[in-house]
Amino acid sequence: MADRFNKVLLLDGRGHLLGRLAAIVAKQVLLGHKVVVVRCEGINISGNFYRNKLKYLAFLRKRMNTNPSRGPYHFRAPSRIFWRTVRGMLPHKTKRGQAALERLKVFDGIPPPYDKRKRMVVPAASEAHSQGMLPHKTKRGQAALERLKVFDGIPPPYDKRKRMVVPAALKIVRLKPTRKPPWSRREKRRPSSATARKKVTKLAENHVDAKIAKYRVLSELFWPIKINTHL
Repeated sequence: MADRFNKVLLLDGRGHLLGRLAAIVAKQVLLGHKVVVVRCEGINISGNFYRNKLKYLAFLRKRMNTNPSRGPYHFRAPSRIFWRTVRGMLPHKTKRGQAALERLKVFDGIPPPYDKRKRMVVPAASEAHSQGMLPHKTKRGQAALERLKVFDGIPPPYDKRKRMVVPAALKIVRLKPTRKPPWSRREKRRPSSATARKKVTKLAENHVDAKIAKYRVLSELFWPIKINTHL
C-alpha cells in the first residue's frame, strides 16, 4: 500500500484538454499520489483560439486598484497556467488542499531526470480518445497554451522566433532587445567629454586639407588670397 502512494505519476501534457486533465490531476493529488506533468505548453484549450485569447486578456485586467501587488497574480508560463487551473479545483485554503498542491509538479518541456523516463497519457482527457464524452469544438481548431501570446517579457524556455518551447533553456534570464533605442545611438555619436571633443577636433583638422583642396583651387583662381585652414 505504501509503494502505491510513493510512486510518482509522470504525465505528458501534450494533446490533452486543459480542464479535463486538471480535474483528473486534482483528484489524484487529493488521493495522495505525487503527480508530475511535463510539456505543459502542448496542453490544448477547446474552442476558438480568438475567444480564448480575449478571455485571457480580460483576466489580465483583473487587479486590485489601490495596490496591484496584492493580486490577483497573472501567471504567463503554460506550466503555471495549468498549475493555477488545478489549484482552482482543490480546497487550497485548507491544510488538506495545500498538502495536495505540494504533491504536484509542472514543467514546460521535459527537464531531467524526467526526459529519460517513460511518460503516461490520460485517455479520458486526451483529444484523441474523448469523443465519447461531452463534445467540444475540435473542428474549429484548438488553442495550445503556447499559442497564447502571454510570453512578452518573460524568459525562455519559450523561443519567440521559433514559436516553440526550448527544454534546454531552463535558466531564467531577462530578454534583452536586439536593437538599441535611437537615443543611445545618438549619444554615442556625440563626444561625452572635453578630452574626446578635442580629439575629434584635431582629427578633423588633419583631414580638412584633403577635403577643401578642390575648393582652394577655385578660390585662388578668382580670389588669390591664402586661406587659413586652421581657424
